[in-house]
Amino acid sequence: MQQTPLAWKVVVDAKDTHRQATFWAAALRYRIEDNGALIERLLATGAIDEQETVEFQGHRAWRDLVAVRHPDDPFDPVSDTGLGRRVLFQRVPEPKTTKNRLHLDLHSAPGERDEEIARLEELGAASLHRVSLGGIEWQVMTDPEGNEYCLH
Repeated sequence: MQQTPLAWKVVVDAKDTHRQATFWAAALRYRIEDNGALIERLLATGAIDEQETVEFQGHRAWRDLVAVRHPDDPFDPVSDTGLGRRVLFQRVPEPKTTKNRLHLDLHSAPGERDEEIARLEELGAASLHRVSLGGIEWQVMTDPEGNEYCLH
């Protein structure tokens, strides 16, 4: 019997969800999901409260949640929610305090790592240090809230 593959998304705690989504959408070349139409429908029916929303990039958005999705993956046209590769940012009250237990590895095109580092730094990333191990080299970086990731 063939089973449906397990669906998943990466969820990242954040202080400023919209800033994080903006950074990671640009870093990954993903799309920020536009849940505005769904939110407007839920507001109109009284299913959600106005305080659960904010204005973001010219449309209504969730105050505490925002996701980015791969531009080529399927999505629900009613809610703009991705049905494939996604990263969801959820607001939490506490700041990041320790090293990540999970991180993303980004892979630049061959010979373009330095250009990619510069592009990510322009978006708000910071370079921590370069690692060379067993003939493999990568750059350890942080996103705007200090979450570590590696650029290979």
